[in-house]
Amino acid sequence: MNIAESFENYLETVRFSRSENTYLAYSNGIKYFHLTLMSNGIDPEIDTVKKLSAEVIAWFASDLKGYSAASEQLYIIAVKGFLEYVVAENLVDINLSKVNLLIKQRTRRPGKRLPQFPAEDIMRIISTLESRDFSEISEEKDKLRALRDKAFIITLADTGLRVHEACNLRRGDIDWREGRALVIGKGNRQAVVRFSSRAISVIKDYLAARGVLDGSSGRQLGALPLFARHDKGAGKKVLPITPTTGRNIVTDQVKDILGEEAAGTITPHSFRHFFVTKVLQVSGNLKLAQNLARHKNIEVTQRYAHLSDDELDKGYWEVFEE
Repeated sequence: MNIAESFENYLETVRFSRSENTYLAYSNGIKYFHLTLMSNGIDPEIDTVKKLSAEVIAWFASDLKGYSAASEQLYIIAVKGFLEYVVAENLVDINLSKVNLLIKQRTRRPGKRLPQFPAEDIMRIISTLESRDFSEISEEKDKLRALRDKAFIITLADTGLRVHEACNLRRGDIDWREGRALVIGKGNRQAVVRFSSRAISVIKDYLAARGVLDGSSGRQLGALPLFARHDKGAGKKVLPITPTTGRNIVTDQVKDILGEEAAGTITPHSFRHFFVTKVLQVSGNLKLAQNLARHKNIEVTQRYAHLSDDELDKGYWEVFEE
């Protein structure tokens, strides 16, 4: 089998196992790799895969220096996948450990991206949910789901909780008087999370509507999940929602409030970005934002300490035009 044929076979596996965008990106990477091989005396249309060795990844990395670090990484990953493919298919014996070493030595790391999220859309979702009255919903489970979803999203926005942390909360974790909860966060670390009066209020509304269900569960109230399932599978049991359900709650509300075209633009983690940015904008205190977000490294928090283009535009016109 010549190299060009193995390219085609590899890309077919990518087409079936990855997204269309990934397939197109990998196809571009392989196209540029084809040119690299040609410039180094290997003709993919004629030469077999036996001509390939670990050093080809170093040639390719050298040819990619004119590209951005992010593009370089993407194309390197595509070609690394190709080399792993031909080895797995027993087409050639390549030292993959050396391939990984060469990648580490010869390629750049892409810069850290600033967190991107549609803040205005998130504020629209929150304000819409705040204004909704669910008293006219007659079906009990539908009403409980509506109240739960409202409480869940406002909690994410006002606490900075990660989705799995919110899903793992129990009623007894909340100190209602102090508006705080002890959570097990990232790295299995314990931390105190503060709850706004708005979040406490909507959670209490939800739990009040859930009173009969919780009371008949036969369990101590404090041991029951804060956010429970309300589907046929749960029946009369009080079971916690999963992170998948948490993500679906956000997706459904995004579609309902912003429209189908907004699907995928906001995730549960977008609310965490929103939370950290809001703390920084209001307080200007980087250390406060780090502690409230429970970032172990302040460099993570610093990624949020930037002004958006809109804010820069506004500031410029206020200085020079008003």
